Amino acid sequence: MIFTDTHTHLYSEEFESDQAEMMQRAMENGVQKLFVPSIDSSYTEKMYDLKNKYPENVHLMMGLHPCYVKPETYLDELAFVERELEKHKFAAIGEIGVDMYWDKSTLAIQQEAFQKQIQLAKKHKLPINIHCRDAFDEVFEVLEKEKGDDLFGIFHCFSGNLEQAQKAISYNLKLGIGGVVTFKNGKVDQFINQIPLEHIVLETDSPYLAPAPYRGKRNESAYVVLVAEKLASIYGLSLAEIATQTNKNAQVVFGV
Repeated sequence: MIFTDTHTHLYSEEFESDQAEMMQRAMENGVQKLFVPSIDSSYTEKMYDLKNKYPENVHLMMGLHPCYVKPETYLDELAFVERELEKHKFAAIGEIGVDMYWDKSTLAIQQEAFQKQIQLAKKHKLPINIHCRDAFDEVFEVLEKEKGDDLFGIFHCFSGNLEQAQKAISYNLKLGIGGVVTFKNGKVDQFINQIPLEHIVLETDSPYLAPAPYRGKRNESAYVVLVAEKLASIYGLSLAEIATQTNKNAQVVFGV
């Protein structure tokens, strides 16, 4: 059985001591495609090193994470993103979006950076990978301005309600479902089966948000199978059916 992890920070410092072993565990669990988001320019070389080590399995995104949108550096960072897009092939623009949990004061420039990167995605005919924390209205405000046939991608780590899920889908976005669906208080498990499976992709967001029974510990891409098992239970389908459909959905988004 083959699985796709559509969002994993494989270059994280938390994997420095055992990255090769972690990757081996993922592949032994059938996780063959791993999509790696960008945060800012400081991680780019680590991303390229990963791609060189695992050229058939690792697929890179390019973008500026909203938590790294700072008044003194964001324009330079956006220029860096634009240059890299001209030089290298990427699977998506991400992760981009709005985060109102850590710093509300940068909302205006976060939305500006988000919109500019959506426009870059359209220019390069690439999907987007959206980060949204405590910011559904703020993210939807930008998406409403940019909606169209050339806007598509993944709403990463979806943790909203049914109405927000349906709205995200209306913008031609798949929902990235990870460890939160296994949490007792995650709430996503209460309605996700009302969303057709064709709109769902799997992710871990490792090393963050490990699924039960590893909640609170380091997450890794091998655990995407636990997310798939939970979805199989919720949808009343076999694990193979979840794997097949979510792989297909990821392929539709990334073209890989």
